[in-house]
Parts: sequence; structure tokens; C-alpha cells
Amino acid sequence: MTEYLDQYQIPKAAELLKKGKLVAFPTETVYGLGARADSDNSVRRIFEAKRRPSFNPLIVHVPTLEEAQEIAIFDPLSLKLARELWPGPITFVVPLKRNNTISTFVTAGLDTVAIRIPNSKIALSLLKLVGAPIAAPSANLSGRISPTLASLVLRNLGGKIDAILDGGRCIVGLESTIISINPLEILRPGGITTDYISKTFELNIPYNNEIKKIKAPGQLKSHYAPAASVRLNALSPLSNEILLGFGKTTNATLNLSETSNLSEAAQNLFSMLNDMDEIASNKGLNSIAISPIPNFGIGLAINDRLTRAAAPRP
Repeated sequence: MTEYLDQYQIPKAAELLKKGKLVAFPTETVYGLGARADSDNSVRRIFEAKRRPSFNPLIVHVPTLEEAQEIAIFDPLSLKLARELWPGPITFVVPLKRNNTISTFVTAGLDTVAIRIPNSKIALSLLKLVGAPIAAPSANLSGRISPTLASLVLRNLGGKIDAILDGGRCIVGLESTIISINPLEILRPGGITTDYISKTFELNIPYNNEIKKIKAPGQLKSHYAPAASVRLNALSPLSNEILLGFGKTTNATLNLSETSNLSEAAQNLFSMLNDMDEIASNKGLNSIAISPIPNFGIGLAINDRLTRAAAPRP
């Protein structure tokens, strides 16, 4: 049975994690499914609960840069970026230190690790109390829609994990941006936009969406998918569809942002995809049409998720 904890029960959630249990908890991006990153048995349970393929690595969460440096090697550029952008919705793929304590299941056997400091008071408090690095992919079944509410975690993983720590709605709504340092490239667009990073640090960072080998989480071609099929760039729904709108859209069942605000659309994306999936099922329909989303700023991350949601299922 999965125990439901409120935000005042962070110490209890920390004790469960210390003991090797699985605890879902909120970050600013989405809810993560946490386990001790230094325990093979705990990390294996993440893959079992999510039905996640073992070749897909996990993100390690820590509360301080000093603790990140105990695990991984930060060169001058990655150190500069981390100091400026952490805590926040950005993950760095950096080389592992020798004699690190991270389970090889976390890294899928790679010699690099994906690591971040979340910008969430609840998550940071939890991590500090645990006192160990926490591996935490999104708290959903593998390939399905990431949860931004505790109730959606319960719907996906209830009975499969030990506890859910409820911290309300996640404020960003999309997973973290992932940057590989060597070579320097965006592996997954996310909560901190490529434009912002490029302009702030005067860097030209390419987005590598031609993945030949999995280097980090979120790179599977089919991902973030509802049960219904997804059709992108739709101006109106077909007879077997309902429409998820954006901006001044007619015939939309739900609208990501009636004012065409991309940040609002990002925050609403996963929860509305879940709602649309349920509505389509109740109406006996098998497809969700989605209005065009501008492909700039955080719209790049939204379109990344939608493209993967619409990809053919393996």
C-alpha cells in the first residue's frame, strides 16, 4: 500500500528514503520517484515500479554544489553554469569521479552522470534530511505522461511504491533542461531555455535531437504519451478526436493557454494531457489533436514532449 504524506511530513519521507524505500516527491519541474542513488536494490525498484528499460539512465538529485562535486567532475564551464543556474530546472551530464558511491544502475553503466539541484523548498528540505544522493526519474510508468500533481502519481504508481509526498502542483510543469558538457550540447530542452543560456553566457549550444546512443534521460523517441494517439499541429479535430487548444482556438475541449502564454502552456501540458486522455476514453474516442505551438523559448521544450508523445509506440 502506498502511504500518502502531506508537506509537513517531509521528515517521515526522508526516513523512508534512508531505509531504501521508494518515495515520490515534488520538484519545480514534475514529481520525481526517489530512491537512494547509492543503493543497487533501491534503484532496481525504480526500474521495476516504472517498467523502465535498464539502458535509460536516471538523474541524481543533491541539495548542494559541494555534494554534486563529491560525485562528479565539473570543469570550469560546467562549474560556472552550475553556480549561476542551480538550484533550478537544469541537469548537467558530467564525468563520474572515481570511487563514487553511485549505483551503476543509475548511470546505465555510462562513465557520466546526470545531476541537478532542484529549485523546490520541499525537495531541498527532503534531500538535506536524507543526507544521500537521490535518483529520481519522473514518477510515472515509463513512456507515459509525467505527473505534475500528487494525484496523478497515485493514479500511475499507487500500490507500487512506498509513499507519495504531496506538495501541490509543480510550477514549471516540464522536466529539466539537460546539458552535456563534453561535447557541449542540449540533450533535452526544458525549464531553462536554450535561448536564455546562450544569451546569458554567450554560448552557442546546439540541440542534439538525433540520438544514436542514449546519454541521458528523456531521449527515447516515444515518451510522455497518453493512451490515446496524438496528432500535432491540428487546426480542428477530426470526428474521432478531441482538441487540446493553444491561443484563440475554436472547438477546443481544453486550452493550454487562451492568452498564448508559453509558460502557462508548459505548466498545464502534462496535467491537461492526462485530463484529455480521460475525456477521450469516456467519449469512446481514440485520438487527441493538439493545436500548433510556437517553437521558440520554452515552446521548444513543449514541442519536444509533444513530438515524443506522438511518436509510434515501440
